[in-house]
Amino acid sequence: MIRSSFQFSDRSDAGRQLAASLADLDLIHPVIYALPRGGVPVALEIARALHAPLDLILVRKIGVPGAPEVALGAIVDGASPATVINEDIRRLIGADDIYLERAKLRELAELERRRTLYLGNRAPVDPTGHTAIIVDDGLATGATAKAALIAAKTRGAVKVILAIPVAPEETLAEMRQHADVVVCLLPSKNFQGVGSFYQDFHQLTDEETIGLLRQGWAEFDQAATSPMKRQVSVPPLGLLGDLSVPADPRGIILFAHGSGSSRLSPRNTAVADRLNAEGFATLLLDLLTADEAEDRRNVFDIPLLAERLLEAAIWIGAEPDIADLPLGLFGASTGAGAAMLAAAELRDRVAAVVSRGGRPDLAGPRLAEVEAPTLFIVGGDDRQVLELNRKALAVLRCDKLLRIVPNATHLFEETGALATVTEMASVWFAHYLTLPASGRMPAPARTPPAQHIPTVAIIRAAAEPLPSLDDPDFATAFDRFANARVVLLGEASHGTSEFYRARAAITRRLIEQHGFTIVAVEADWPDAATIDRHVRRRPHQPTNSTPFSRFPTWMWRNKDVDAFVSFLRNHNATKLPNDKVGFYGLDLYNMTASIAAVLAYLDRVDPEAAAVARARYACLSPWSREPAAYGRASLTEGYALCERPVTRILVDLLQKELHYAEKDGAEFFDAMENAHLVADAERYYRAMYYGAHESWNQRDQHMFNTLQNILAWAGSRAKAVVWAHNSHVGDARFTDMGMERNELNIGQLCRQAYGEDTALIGFGTHTGTVAAASEWDAPMEIKTVRPSRSDSYEALCHEVGTDRFLLDLRAGRHDDLRRAMADPRLERYIGVVYRPETERWSHYSYASLPDQYDAFVWFDKTSAVIPLPTQVAAGEDETYPFGL
Repeated sequence: MIRSSFQFSDRSDAGRQLAASLADLDLIHPVIYALPRGGVPVALEIARALHAPLDLILVRKIGVPGAPEVALGAIVDGASPATVINEDIRRLIGADDIYLERAKLRELAELERRRTLYLGNRAPVDPTGHTAIIVDDGLATGATAKAALIAAKTRGAVKVILAIPVAPEETLAEMRQHADVVVCLLPSKNFQGVGSFYQDFHQLTDEETIGLLRQGWAEFDQAATSPMKRQVSVPPLGLLGDLSVPADPRGIILFAHGSGSSRLSPRNTAVADRLNAEGFATLLLDLLTADEAEDRRNVFDIPLLAERLLEAAIWIGAEPDIADLPLGLFGASTGAGAAMLAAAELRDRVAAVVSRGGRPDLAGPRLAEVEAPTLFIVGGDDRQVLELNRKALAVLRCDKLLRIVPNATHLFEETGALATVTEMASVWFAHYLTLPASGRMPAPARTPPAQHIPTVAIIRAAAEPLPSLDDPDFATAFDRFANARVVLLGEASHGTSEFYRARAAITRRLIEQHGFTIVAVEADWPDAATIDRHVRRRPHQPTNSTPFSRFPTWMWRNKDVDAFVSFLRNHNATKLPNDKVGFYGLDLYNMTASIAAVLAYLDRVDPEAAAVARARYACLSPWSREPAAYGRASLTEGYALCERPVTRILVDLLQKELHYAEKDGAEFFDAMENAHLVADAERYYRAMYYGAHESWNQRDQHMFNTLQNILAWAGSRAKAVVWAHNSHVGDARFTDMGMERNELNIGQLCRQAYGEDTALIGFGTHTGTVAAASEWDAPMEIKTVRPSRSDSYEALCHEVGTDRFLLDLRAGRHDDLRRAMADPRLERYIGVVYRPETERWSHYSYASLPDQYDAFVWFDKTSAVIPLPTQVAAGEDETYPFGL
């Protein structure tokens, strides 16, 4: 037969084509159910493409008496077998209950035989909370497929999809009554049998079917248990590393090799693979650049190697999927000395250290400062190194142990020696690298369908549908929060247009109808000040760099923010100076720009004071391009290098406040806040080396203090709108952040300070696109947001079935809603870095939504922001912050 473009070469070909059509659908944790035998090779290709589990749905037809090829009904295998009867045919032929019962028992026996034959002891995949995709190689009457669809929906699938290569059009019409979606590549008007559409349509044997199933299961099980691997680049030198993160990691081990070895060392790789299998993430890192490695002396430069480990520890603390994991150091040879020195500096940031045939003695007197439990492993025949380890062990004051591998030499090349080392290291790390248990929000048990459905119904009843964002009435629903002094508007990502547009619409309403005059955002003060001068038509102040040009540029330099800035400028055009709306930045990253702003201000008002300030700020100048390195330098020196001089500048400004403010109060206030930023940033970059939670708390405390300063400067009647990420806006006390990691945030601090005069409003989405990067400082990408997990708040909101809605979560409004949603669930947080492949660990965290927010705004499908370029056009208003 000559193959036309409308046919399939075989069932696998059909499966690959179906997979391409299914890839664009809204699939919630899909499970692929094949109708055996012919559906198995089709389903296998779909499971591979969607990275979804493969299972069978076993159906047996119940035939008409005397004409078994005619379907009276069907029975579907399961814990409670489902039976579907065509009542019209039953009435027509007069089949009685006795016939049906005997037929059911006969077919159940065959189903049991097939289940045992095909599945063995493998447990079936429960469709509850999943998208069930029913697959066959084609349909004729569709009786078995219909029964499978009904059974999948009855058993709790959130969506049921029928995927087939070919079927008669009249059969598809009936299938659409039972499936949420029907995907058929070739609907046929002149159907002449499924086999006529295939070049190869041989009858599959049981052996072939079982082989295909086992192949699919092996691939999926391996993918589910294999660690996620990626090559990374650690700043500031771009040192290359190989990061492996298993599912549900229990800690991360940073390797420190020595003696000229690299991250590709077979011995370290073997140890890392074993640690991955035990549930630990690992980072194998080249501690020297290619040029440095050519100089053999660098291998013995222990302070240099230790500095690289410190840089790697800081990088780990900023990576969302591994930042909160307890950190272990694994050193070998001279790398062991570097690991001990790094542990002395990082102190309790390191949970445990292991040295393999190492030289910990090279850390010298600083060994006594190591707090982390330390294990030395040495070969029994490596006598010189063994003696050096014994001496180093005597200096340690922490928990410590020396283990000797009998008859092993320095490299542990003897049979079984390296395996013994790996076992010792694994046990040590397993004992000391433990996630904190106190305060951890309990993972909720999976909600059974009988309870899950009422929860969705309660949410649906309380959800207030919202008009489109272009509708002027969109923001009127938020008038209820207008009496608050501070309204905080969140976002579930830093790159979603709907969140920016919604916040703009709400803020505009609060400004125009309710007297709000402050917009404070999660942006750096000096950058936001350029917008403030533009919208309030104040004199331009030249800057050394283009505002909002630091990564991530798209977060504020985008079309939605540009439109909002235009509104503010037009709104202020007719207002008196004291009634104009100001735009302020709460963040502290741009320390260099703030230093320049303080010096520029003092140059204008007090040149002598400017000279003094310039000399004091010079303390920070070596780190102007890499402020994080300042924290490392301070840690190495053992004290805060620049804390006193930068704080002194702040004190001097305060002492001269009356004199300076007489000239221009607004300019003085700007200089003061820039000086505050420098002082707080100095503390922030030092705190980075003591753990992510300490630096986080420094940052959010700064944002809150800045907000309070703005409110105090604007007057007792001033009211503010804050734009920040959900992780900053939602009260941290009711999230893993606060309960497990002792982190606070601006939302919590506002509630504690202003009580009911605070409104915390979170935002969420199910799927769509987002502007984000794969790594910090990497290029922006438009990424697809994965459909939300079935055990998340987002999944509950998606099941409501409304495109946009508002949930009022305040006490006394919908108490049944608060009770239904009170148990902690997963909530998704996407920052400027988004890694869909590790989404559970890098972007989900437990929270209690009704305690975390006063209201929650839902957009079921969202789209990425459109970034603006950074060049400035000739003739543009010099105060315009987003020159095009």
